[in-house]
Formats: sequence, C-alpha cells, structure tokens
Amino acid sequence: MATTISEVNTSAEDRPFWVAFLLADIASSFTMLSLLEHFGSLESAWTADEVKLRRVLGGRARALGGVLRTRSSIDVPSVMEKLERDAVSVVTLAESGYPRLLREIAAPPPVLFYKGQLLETDSMAVAVVGTRKSTAYGRELATELGAGLAKAGVTVVSGMATGIDGFAHKAALDAGGRTIAVLGSGIYDIYPREHVSLARRIWEQGALVSDNLPDAKPDRWNFPARNRIISGLSLGVVVVEAPEKSGALITVDFAADQGRDVFAVPGMATSSASAGCNRILRDGARLVRSAADVIEDLRIHASAEPIEAQQPLLLDEHERRVLNVLTSEPRHIDDVVETSGIPMPQVSAILLMLELQQLVRNGGAQYYTRR
Repeated sequence: MATTISEVNTSAEDRPFWVAFLLADIASSFTMLSLLEHFGSLESAWTADEVKLRRVLGGRARALGGVLRTRSSIDVPSVMEKLERDAVSVVTLAESGYPRLLREIAAPPPVLFYKGQLLETDSMAVAVVGTRKSTAYGRELATELGAGLAKAGVTVVSGMATGIDGFAHKAALDAGGRTIAVLGSGIYDIYPREHVSLARRIWEQGALVSDNLPDAKPDRWNFPARNRIISGLSLGVVVVEAPEKSGALITVDFAADQGRDVFAVPGMATSSASAGCNRILRDGARLVRSAADVIEDLRIHASAEPIEAQQPLLLDEHERRVLNVLTSEPRHIDDVVETSGIPMPQVSAILLMLELQQLVRNGGAQYYTRR
C-alpha cells in the first residue's frame, strides 16, 4: 500500500534514518523516496536485508554496498545525539517543516542540516548574491538591498562568502531582519573562517543551512549545489555585482531553471566587476536600483502568476508525464504506470514527490487525483 503524505509528515522518528542513508552516500531525493515508498519508512529500509534492498536499488552495487558497510559501522542514535548536543537541527523532505519554496524545485535535497530557525515566513525570501571581489559601489548596493529587504519583512538569503554576500547578510542583521546563509561546507566547518562571528549572528537571528554532512569540508564541487539551494529558497535572485565568470551567475542559471525571478544591479559599461550583471540585464534580467524595486516587482509577479501556476514548469520530464496522466477523476497507480510507460517503482516515487509538492492528492487504495 502506498505511503500517504499524512503518514510521512508524522514520521519524525524516521528522521535519523534519512541522516543514516546520507552517511551511506545516498544523497538523491528520488532514491530516498523510492525506499520510503517501498518499505513504508526509512527505518524499515535501513534494517532490511540485502535481497529486499536490492529490489529498490537494483543494479546500483555501489549504493547497496555503501548502505551495507555504513549500517554495520555507525550507531544511528549516537549520530543524532551528537547533532542535538551541538544544536544542529535536521529537517527532511518528508516533513512539513521543510522549506516550502525549496520543496518546489526539481530533485530538492532530501536532508537539510541547520543551526538557528527555519520559519514559515521564510517563504517570503529573496537571494542577494555577487562577487567576492566587490567594489565600494557593490558593497554600498548590497548593504542598501539587504537592509531594505529586511525592513520590509523579507528574509535575505545568500552564501556567506566574502564580498557581496557578507555585506547583504550583515545589513539584514543590522536592520533587525532575518537572513539565511547557505553553506558550501558542513555546519561544523564555517567557511570562510573570517565569517565565524557573522555565522553566529546569523544563526541567532536566522539560520545557517547546509545539505552537506555536518563535518564536510568546503570543497569546490559543493558550491554549485549550494548556489542551487540559494535560488531554491528564494522567490527571486538579485545579482549586485558580478564579473563574467562569477559564481553568482551559476545561481542565476539555477534560478532560471527553477522559474524564479532574476534581478541585477547595473554597473558602468567599462566596469569588469559589473560585466556579468550588465550581460544578464541585456538578456532579460530585471533592473534593480533599490530594495523597493524588488519588493514592488515581486508583488506584481505574485498577483499575476500564482506559485501554483509555476509548479508544473519545475518538474522533470518523467514527473510531468505522470502529472499529465492524472485528472480530477481518481486513477489507480497501475493505470498511471501503463499510460505513462514508466516502471512502477519510479512512478511510486514520483507520485510521492508530487504529493509532497501538493500537486497530487492520494485518495488511498493507490488511487490518485490531480489537485
């Protein structure tokens, strides 16, 4: 019988086993949801024998081997006790406390570690990003934007890097607002080290967030994933100052893929520090001179294009195919499999993902309708 969303949302006891599978190098939300759908809980999946695990993991020998090795070498309660002692909180994709905007993106991270608080009001969030090698002009604009957005009740999201990110965070804090820093490392390894005191202020007045294991180092391959979460947590992304090869432009690409608004602060035509901003403005980003521009534009956008209308655009090909099979009339999962041409295990996981995104309603007895 399929796992329902109500069953998933009440499974706080299952949280340690999401962390356990992450320790076993199972970092895919699709794989975790497949295990959840098949076994009914990740605790049951964690304790399942090798034959049963193989039915879900199929030919992924590395994944299966990782689970078998890890569960024989770690004590899950001890892992969770250490996190609690260190004031590190955990929220999983299956829980109602998972950030709403991030849940809407394709393949959201299955587990988030954080220090501080994640609030429902953080769904009114805007990312402010830019180059580490900021100019006085960029720092002034980042400060004005961070403060202006925070005073309007908007949560400021950024990556806690030096330069633009740091100034946006500080301005939001100084204005008495909330800010979220998404790390390219684990919660235990604050990077850059010069922002340790800033990190403490952020978790006291907002949240430090990472999808990496808590002791993960700030390896360079972690940062594109970090940028994807920054845009995923936000209604829109404001690029304050960025040269052509700035990492901030990776965040812009993710924002576009996620259907989020992209804004940019114009710079002098001859300024290499603003070359990336000027290019994306030419390509269609919305011009920003102050926080008021962002706030006004997002209010217009929110009234003209409700977020529900955007959600189907954020799905991958298989998710769209399954969603398009469903109507307001209940359809059995066997019909969905036959019509979509997608194998049963994958359809089960996709239906659960769509239910978590509130696009599909589970009527019980494996019948589903489109919301």
